[in-house]
This record gives sequence, C-alpha cells and structure tokens, in this order.
Amino acid sequence: SFRPHVVLLDIGLPDMDGYEVARQLRSQQRVESLRLVAITGYGQQSDRLRAQEAGFDQYLVKPVDPEALHAVLDSVPSTGRH
Repeated sequence: SFRPHVVLLDIGLPDMDGYEVARQLRSQQRVESLRLVAITGYGQQSDRLRAQEAGFDQYLVKPVDPEALHAVLDSVPSTGRH
C-alpha cells in the first residue's frame, strides 16, 4: 500500500542493478506516477541514455550536488499526505 512520490535509486546495486529495478517498477501500473531518480557514479552519456531507456526521470551523478537534489525533490508534486 506504500506509494512514494519519488525514489532515489543507485544504479550500481548487487544482484539486480538499478536499471532492472527501474524497469520492474515501471512495469507496475500502481506506481505509474512515481518519479525515479538515478543516483550514480556513472556519468557518461551512454549511461544517461541507458537510464532513460530503463525508465528513470532524472539522473544525478555522485557526489550529488545538494542544490540539484533539492531541485529534484521540490519538483515532485505532493498530495498532501506524509
């Protein structure tokens, strides 16, 4: 029943990488409005394209600039629930 508005997801995960997690999340209809944000050390254009193809909405490279993270979070619509 938990439906977050945004997920900050690392791409370099063990067993299942963040690309696959994003694809699986995007395949679930109940999270279609979810904002997926890649947080990664991979910064090449090919990495960004791969993330976009997997379903990420935004892409932040580590170390993440706090202002960029705040901008992402501030852009997420809120339903008023916490």
